[in-house]
Amino acid sequence: MATAFYSHPDCLDHREPPGHPEQAARLKAVELGLSGLPVERRACPMGDEADVLRCHPARYIEAVRRAVPVEGWSDWDGDTYLSPGSLRAALRGVGGACAAVDAVMAGEIANAFVAARPPGHHAESERAMGFCLFGTVAIAARRLLDHHGLKKVAIVDFDVHHGNGTQQLLWDEARVLFASSQQIPLFPGSGFPEEVGAHGQIVNVALQSGTGGAEMRAAYEARIFPALERSDAEFLLISAGFDAHEDDPLATLRWREADFRWLTERLCDWARRSCGGRVVSCLEGGYDLRALAASVAAHVEVLEEYGR
Repeated sequence: MATAFYSHPDCLDHREPPGHPEQAARLKAVELGLSGLPVERRACPMGDEADVLRCHPARYIEAVRRAVPVEGWSDWDGDTYLSPGSLRAALRGVGGACAAVDAVMAGEIANAFVAARPPGHHAESERAMGFCLFGTVAIAARRLLDHHGLKKVAIVDFDVHHGNGTQQLLWDEARVLFASSQQIPLFPGSGFPEEVGAHGQIVNVALQSGTGGAEMRAAYEARIFPALERSDAEFLLISAGFDAHEDDPLATLRWREADFRWLTERLCDWARRSCGGRVVSCLEGGYDLRALAASVAAHVEVLEEYGR
């Protein structure tokens, strides 16, 4: 089976003011990183509102729709902007994540990487923030549980910023293990180890500024991999942010491409042993374009190797 790469040109039409770090050029950097890799390219379908409703109320979806400007852009939450193409772009992200999990569940593909923007892991049930509109990975997890009937799903989020939205959307969901590593202190100001969820199903690993690959590996071996082993999860979703890279302008961790490769290998190895290798990874952060291209290449190369 193949590794699928999901994206869509509509995701280039989500626009922010000049100089904003979450720029359309990020997807072009992803394309550069994936050039030459033997992945099956698939277009993200338009997301179904019924899937968005798994995590967000109808009044929030309508609020996003009303806030989309006719031209230019509008500042909706400090650093989260809307442009005429933003809603379509965000729905492509939801559609891509849902289509990817459906395809893996159907046995059409081995695993997938979904590159869409805006990202999703900061979006709370009724609040857009941190460049994010909809909780894409949380929505995909709910689809796996409620549509496909899985009993347990795991999410690992290695973005440098805590996935506060994913955590809030799944705080009461006993069927989802959410394991996340993040630099602290840093935006959004959450992700402390004592935040464990309503059922003890959330694992947060706080990393200090300057943390490099050796410290990251030790932290994952001590906290996150044991949680995965105990989880009995039947599917692994990854919130793949590459802003822990030492060249990223928005944080001060010191990971390199080899660290993303190691982490992806360990996650895929667990998935192969525990849930039939069923993995879907979704792009979150990563704002140095060269580092993003190289890190995505390392990440997806591993997915492709494990998907053969």
